[in-house]
Amino acid sequence: MAESVVMTGVVMGLVATVAMDLWALVLKHLAGQPTPNWGMVGRWVAHMPNGRFAHDDIAAAPPVVSELALGWVFHYAVGLVYGVALAVIMGAGWLAAPTFLPAWIFAVLTVGFGWFVLHPGLGLGWAASKTPNPWKARALSLIAHSVFGIGLWAGAFIY
Repeated sequence: MAESVVMTGVVMGLVATVAMDLWALVLKHLAGQPTPNWGMVGRWVAHMPNGRFAHDDIAAAPPVVSELALGWVFHYAVGLVYGVALAVIMGAGWLAAPTFLPAWIFAVLTVGFGWFVLHPGLGLGWAASKTPNPWKARALSLIAHSVFGIGLWAGAFIY
């Protein structure tokens, strides 16, 4: 039983992360919105073992080998962890008949990791406060995480 909850969570996280990435491609093609630069996230992750968790500007940090691949792996690993976390929190009962609202609320709450850990770590400030248009960045994050929530919910049905 616990193994099936974890496996469902893995599927949920995978579907949700793919949904988020597809949404980014839609925004790129329809609105000219740049896709996330997972290479900079990989650089951020690669500097952590050296004790460097926050940067003034991640682009100014020394590049690392395979940072783009590392960023993508990190992105999907986080998505999988979120999927498993929601599956464990909600349990087998919810997984048998998943409803949208818990998946969406959970996904919107996960934006906090981006706003309060990732953004400051990359040098973007709390909740993108140092970007040229912080409110646009925040809105796009909330929408992307809402799409992630749809993916979590859909992933629960798929498995």
